[in-house]
Amino acid sequence: MDSNDFRKAMRHCAGAVALVTVGREEGRRTGLTVTAVCSLSDDPPSLLVCVNRKASANPRIREERCFGVSFLAEEHMPLALTFSGQKGFDGENRFGFGRWSTRVTGAPVLEEAIVSFDCELRQEFETRTHSVFVGDVRDAGMRGAASPLLYLNGAFHGVHAIRDAVSLGDLEARKLSWSIFS
Repeated sequence: MDSNDFRKAMRHCAGAVALVTVGREEGRRTGLTVTAVCSLSDDPPSLLVCVNRKASANPRIREERCFGVSFLAEEHMPLALTFSGQKGFDGENRFGFGRWSTRVTGAPVLEEAIVSFDCELRQEFETRTHSVFVGDVRDAGMRGAASPLLYLNGAFHGVHAIRDAVSLGDLEARKLSWSIFS
């Protein structure tokens, strides 16, 4: 498949926006904005994170053997732009925005993130352009209710209208949901 056509197709798949950060020492921290993060397993609790091999964080994750993942809320759009390199800041300078702390591994996480994960690197795989990192989650922090930041069609978006959550075990709710689409 042509890579341009693939990119056009993927632009239709909304992704949660997160920051992947690394660096135990102030002055040596770096990070990037990603949408390629997902849970891998709950036994052991682990995440799968894809990082471009050209990103400054890529070799640092290997070196430090740990990283943070902070999922962003709608109000963090400027932070997502900053860590994506679109605001002209790099490395440690990106951490001049937001409040940062550390957890078990010492990797930086955004304090006001919707949820943040502190991960220890367990495994990695190389592809042509990206490294796929498997991180064992050592700690997590949760902010609670917030509107998540999404990436769709080449831009960041907030979620404005989310219907009440429907439990998969709630037969009446499923019937009601299905009747809306029938």
